Amino acid sequence: MRTAAATVGRGEGGALRSLNIGSILLTILTVICAAIWFFPLYWAVATSLKPEDEVIAPALQLVPFHPTIAGYKYIIANSNILIWYLNSTITSIAITFLVVFISVCCGYAISQLRFPGRMLLWWVILASLMIPVPALIVNHFIIMAKVNFLNTYPGIVLPQLIAPVIVIVYKQFFDTVPRDFREASVIDGANEFQLLFRIFLPMNWGITTALSIITFIGAWNSFLWPFLATKTEDMMTVTVGIVVVQDAFGVYYARLMSGAVMAGLPVAIVYLLFQRRVTQAITLSAGIKG
Repeated sequence: MRTAAATVGRGEGGALRSLNIGSILLTILTVICAAIWFFPLYWAVATSLKPEDEVIAPALQLVPFHPTIAGYKYIIANSNILIWYLNSTITSIAITFLVVFISVCCGYAISQLRFPGRMLLWWVILASLMIPVPALIVNHFIIMAKVNFLNTYPGIVLPQLIAPVIVIVYKQFFDTVPRDFREASVIDGANEFQLLFRIFLPMNWGITTALSIITFIGAWNSFLWPFLATKTEDMMTVTVGIVVVQDAFGVYYARLMSGAVMAGLPVAIVYLLFQRRVTQAITLSAGIKG
């Protein structure tokens, strides 16, 4: 019996040691991957804080020897970055609000209402996941040009309201709400809008918050369509504006990096403040697409 117990103990000890070694190796691999991912961000910030002579120096300098914010001062003083910030804020908030509102209404209608063509509409939304948005750019440009919306806020916002994933997330959530809630509210005289905004929507404020944050980040980072839809600097978003800065500043890399860091700073702040919600939204979207 003692021999058997000792054998079992040694087996458990070996398994435990193997588990510890595996955990250590996995931790080391995670740290290495995180360092590889973080290094370009660090390099951009470090470059933006270097004088130009240090940037173009042949020797590798991981840390600025004479840190300066001259690049940031130059960007603020010699570009329209504050206007670009305003344009990005306006368009991103508008896109976020409209996408979430439209998706909530569409998801509720497909989930809870019965109308002709309901399933056809649902399959069309599912099929739209297979169409990459850049494939629709030409059509969007022609339509916006015909209605004279180019170089305007509506012209930037409207083509970016296509978000089938969010509709699917809401539809699946509304499907899980017990029918008793709806039936009891209908007996009390509630209409469809009251059912949606007073009963169904308050049940998933967490999901709505997560999807709103991820939609805002995506709208802020959007480049291709705002680049095509704007003509003048006063209507450019910050992601488009830094390209203009690059053309104007030539090979002044510190200034270019300063503009890039300033363009990404608001998104970084939003992510740090709401990283749990962002992770939740990414998980929901990945689960739908998977």
